[in-house]
Amino acid sequence: MSERLEVRLRGLNPRHIDHVAAVLVRGGLIAYPTDSGYALGWRSGNRKAQEQVVRMRQLDQRHHFTYCCRTLSDVSQLARVDNSAYRLIRQHTPGPFTFILPATGNVPKSVQQRKTRTIGIRIPEHAVAQAIISAMDEPLLSSSLILPGTQDEIMDNEDLFDAVHGMVDLFVDAGDCPLEPSTLVDLTGDQPLILRQGRGVIEF
Repeated sequence: MSERLEVRLRGLNPRHIDHVAAVLVRGGLIAYPTDSGYALGWRSGNRKAQEQVVRMRQLDQRHHFTYCCRTLSDVSQLARVDNSAYRLIRQHTPGPFTFILPATGNVPKSVQQRKTRTIGIRIPEHAVAQAIISAMDEPLLSSSLILPGTQDEIMDNEDLFDAVHGMVDLFVDAGDCPLEPSTLVDLTGDQPLILRQGRGVIEF
């Protein structure tokens, strides 16, 4: 059984956000809105929730989990960022971008991409996502809410709730979100490399 919480972008109710944070603190898995569609979110170190996401999305070991952060200060705690990467991230955040970076020792090995020891980093622009991260006072581990066999389907918030009902603890419903995923940029090499062109437009 999944709880559904409807939130309004205008006049966001702090009690709603506190409730979301409480679900996460208790070890829950949530679906929540971002500026590039809905995502699954859980606390770092919550292996049960992470394993549930792996099952739901049928992910393999090559998958990059992503930390959704408030600011560049959060990013520097989780990833090694050189000067050129820092400038690029600062220029394009907050927004619909995910950056692949080398993980620091603060990131559990179970979260890192096993072969490259890298991690995804995002600073979302969506008001609800930022409010949840701020209430938690810590970055939120995330994965796009794209279920097997639905990659080419147009799914609104009603479809998504039906699809994950019983698989998440809380669905934070803020209405329809942009349908395009974030643009995925690898910053681990000598030059930035776009791995997936999504909603964000980036120029090097």
